[in-house]
Amino acid sequence: MEVIEAVTDVVKAHHWQILDENFGLAREGQKMFGVMRINKSKSSDWSRCIGLRNSHDKSFAVGLSAGINVTVCSNLAFGGTTVIKRRHTSRIELTELVDVAVTELENEFLTLETVCEDLKVIYLKNDDEARSRIVRAAELGAINSSDILPVFHEFKNPTHEAFAEPTRWSLLNAFTQVNQKYTPLRADQSFSALNKCFGLDGNRPLLWS
Repeated sequence: MEVIEAVTDVVKAHHWQILDENFGLAREGQKMFGVMRINKSKSSDWSRCIGLRNSHDKSFAVGLSAGINVTVCSNLAFGGTTVIKRRHTSRIELTELVDVAVTELENEFLTLETVCEDLKVIYLKNDDEARSRIVRAAELGAINSSDILPVFHEFKNPTHEAFAEPTRWSLLNAFTQVNQKYTPLRADQSFSALNKCFGLDGNRPLLWS
């Protein structure tokens, strides 16, 4: 709760309005994952959100991720993550660290949104390309192997008409439509892998490397 409160205070201090938030626990409450949707975005296609991860068992450091929440379907995607290497427990120190992290997220948001705009205009050549990329994404841990066919089906017959064009953006949303069923821990792993697969943090996308 201390981390959530610190992030909430800092976000409000940056004059960002929290539209809604959702948190989940894993591993008997030892790991926490959450999403805060905020009002700061110029795009009508998505709103910005902050991904938050923390572990009470110290298995990983506190991390904040720049994300987007797609308007038509509530699909999520995350770009770069700022890790807070917390060595002290004072609330003042934690708030200061979170403030630095949230400030750094501004650049991560811009990178993520630029990449997603680019994905909208890059078309897949054919179904074989889609199949091979989905299989590769499963190998990289983005989805379970049992979800290869569901993702391909979602790509070919999207739940939402906005993803009817066979673009990389539509393929990304096929993945994020399917991974909505995952547990908080598995979803965190999936989003992290999709970040690398599609180059959402500005790095070269592994699916096309």
